[in-house]
Order: sequence, then structure tokens, then C-alpha cells
Amino acid sequence: MGQCVSCLDEEKKQERKEEERLAAAEVRAKAAEAAEKRQEQFEKSAAGRAARAQQQGLAKQAANSNKGEPVLKWQMG
Repeated sequence: MGQCVSCLDEEKKQERKEEERLAAAEVRAKAAEAAEKRQEQFEKSAAGRAARAQQQGLAKQAANSNKGEPVLKWQMG
């Protein structure tokens, strides 16, 4: 009889673990959906547009940098 009780306990533990795993997956999916929604709202906002413009400006500046030449050049004479 002791074995049956331990088997039932083990089955219950497995069921609880599976339920917790499914619940965690559902929570992660909802969080990802909410984050995506917040990202879309941010991109549509003035702050989001300004951030995107700033990033594009920095990317252009980095692309048009000094092409590997030193910033300060030393000259003789």
C-alpha cells in the first residue's frame, strides 16, 4: 500500500509540474504580446519617432566617419 501512495504522489507532482509549465508558457506569451503592443505604441509616439530619427542619425554619422584615419593628425614642420 505504501508504494501506491508514493506512486499517486509522484503522479500528482508530475501533473502539478506540467500545469505550472503550461501556466508559465501562457504568462510568457501574454507578456510578449503586451511588450509588442507597448513597442508599437512607442514607435507611433513622438518620443518613438524622435528616438528612431536619432538612431538613424547616429548610424549615418558612424557610416560617414573618418574611414579609419586618426582623428588627430600629427605633422612635422
